Amino acid sequence: MTAETLRATPAAAGGTSADSNPFDETQWSTPYGLAPFEQIAPEHFGPAFASALKAHQAEIAAITVDPRAPSFDNTVAAMERTGDQLDRVAATFFNLAGSHTNPALQAIEREVGPQLARHSSAIHLNADLWARISQIDADAEGLGAEERRVLDRYRTRFRRAGADLGPEAKERIAEIASRMAELGTRFSQNLLADESRYTLPLDGEDDLAGLPPFLREAAAEAAAERGGAHSHVVTLSRSLIEPFLVFSTRRDLRERAYQAWTRRGETGGETDNRAIITEIIKLRAERARLLGFDSFAHFKLDDTMAGSPDAAMDLLREVWAPARQRALDERDRLQALAQAEGGNFTIQAHDWRYYAEKLRRAEHDLDESELKPYLPLDGMIQAAFDTASRLFGLRFEEVHDLPRYHPDVRAWAVTNADGSPIGLFLGDYFARASKRSGAWMSAFRRQQRLSGDVKPIVVNVMNFAKAPRGEPTLLSFDDARTLFHEFGHALHGLLSDVTYPLLAGTAVSGDFVELPSQLYEHWLEQPEVLRQHARHYRTGEPMPEELLRRLLAARSFNQGFATVEYTSSAIVDMTLHLSAAGEDGLDVLAFEADALQRIAMPAEISMRHRSPHFAHIFSGDSYAAGYYSYLWSEVLDADAFDAFREAGDIFDPETAGRLRRFVYGAGNLRDPRDAYTAFRGRLPSTEPLLKKRGLVRAA
Repeated sequence: MTAETLRATPAAAGGTSADSNPFDETQWSTPYGLAPFEQIAPEHFGPAFASALKAHQAEIAAITVDPRAPSFDNTVAAMERTGDQLDRVAATFFNLAGSHTNPALQAIEREVGPQLARHSSAIHLNADLWARISQIDADAEGLGAEERRVLDRYRTRFRRAGADLGPEAKERIAEIASRMAELGTRFSQNLLADESRYTLPLDGEDDLAGLPPFLREAAAEAAAERGGAHSHVVTLSRSLIEPFLVFSTRRDLRERAYQAWTRRGETGGETDNRAIITEIIKLRAERARLLGFDSFAHFKLDDTMAGSPDAAMDLLREVWAPARQRALDERDRLQALAQAEGGNFTIQAHDWRYYAEKLRRAEHDLDESELKPYLPLDGMIQAAFDTASRLFGLRFEEVHDLPRYHPDVRAWAVTNADGSPIGLFLGDYFARASKRSGAWMSAFRRQQRLSGDVKPIVVNVMNFAKAPRGEPTLLSFDDARTLFHEFGHALHGLLSDVTYPLLAGTAVSGDFVELPSQLYEHWLEQPEVLRQHARHYRTGEPMPEELLRRLLAARSFNQGFATVEYTSSAIVDMTLHLSAAGEDGLDVLAFEADALQRIAMPAEISMRHRSPHFAHIFSGDSYAAGYYSYLWSEVLDADAFDAFREAGDIFDPETAGRLRRFVYGAGNLRDPRDAYTAFRGRLPSTEPLLKKRGLVRAA
């Protein structure tokens, strides 16, 4: 593994011994209360976790033995006031573990994950504490709407954790939680190891054939970051490997790269994830059965907007049939194009992106290389900020004199139009070997008002290929969409306006959490936004109208492929978690192949996430039996953006005001159906989604 170490960066340049642990300070005096990254060394985390866990245990014990009759304030609100020290340590640690890890942090992660799981189980399976929560009478106390929601969520959380079970079942539930934490950590660390170890060397002009200048520069930068043994390399970062598959004329190299990309986590040896998956599926099925559910999928969806696996699968099936037919039509056109060029072979998965780009050029006269100069990273960041300013009146001011865990991290103070503070936004945009793949939003601190007016610190982490020193990083349109998507999540955290930490920001139903992020993507595709912000990185000239027209006309191009790639992953996820196959052992690759055969998966397309590297569902439980949620939320976001179209202004103040109040700022104050109805006036239909993806003819 070639991961950078914390000691090689400002994140530990000033690291001292564990005797002067920065986590011993009750509050940090750093700007915005950020972690003093320069003073934190890996060895600080063990003692910090031990101290924080002990403190939280004492806080919970005091609530449990309180001689007063249980009330909302002395039980639920009291619990909401606990754990500040643990939250601070955990937020710092897990953000570093995902975005800038090293072997020392990984060893701690393997140790602390099960510890935290056991700690959580001890709280949620505490019979005396559960008895107190159960006795609270909301009507007798005259609780307000937010307090009633918090009480309801606490009761739901405790029941789903096993609070109503008998002693033996509780003990087993706790054992399962601890083991699952260990397995999820191993899965993600194995995946990072496979991703960071692999490089495809490109030595000489033959290996670089077809690659445009921006990709050659990114491959050279990646090679330099990995020691310079080769002049250019392709890594498994999506922002490098996808354009390589688009542009490389070397079919043999495309095949090698694609095989490495799709076989992460199943290469044999110590990083192979297949046995881990088998055990995870088995443990999830057992936990669901102990809690009285037919399957893990039934357990997971019982507390979601969808409500049941049947509802989620109905949506996936509704989209699958037209998407598959469109993908087959796309395949036939790609095959014809390959044959017309003299290709005496059947299109394979590693060929699809290459010929799709050729077809896009032919049908829309659109070349990704033509677009990228108009999509510099700084310009797209500004576009995201400006959109938030026009929708919600926000202001963003970059700040420089504050702690950073890596030199590439940037920071902006976020305020309302009147100057009142909102929070701090961090952007960590570039791929590196110490960062897990993908893109995500996280928080170093959540908004709340229970313990003072606490402002959030939110971070977006991405994996864009970094340009050579002195050159601007240019994004593909998909990269720009990812930036807007994650910033939508960031706004969900930044605009949170609740009292209780439990309800803050993104702490919503799994199939509602993607609404703010996916909805935000719509503004990137608006001519009004692109005309202002899509400007050539050298000349500053706006994107030519003709190019803009071609870009927008091609929005639904290749959507059969994209929808099949995603939906197949969601169907396999749900099928795995509806099945009890894990009870008697599971051959995950055979199960996956069988599930794909039953839906007639086109052979020329692979799942977006094959099971051995499906981090969404196996690095933790968040998206397990829940990958469908992107599509479920897309039904909402397509309908939600129509509200702005119906208002005649994509920045309509009244519509934006409702959006902020009931979606971006509301956290989990309401059931998601009630929240969406409060914004839109009704629940959505799937028609806008199908039109958006080009799966039905627009009226």
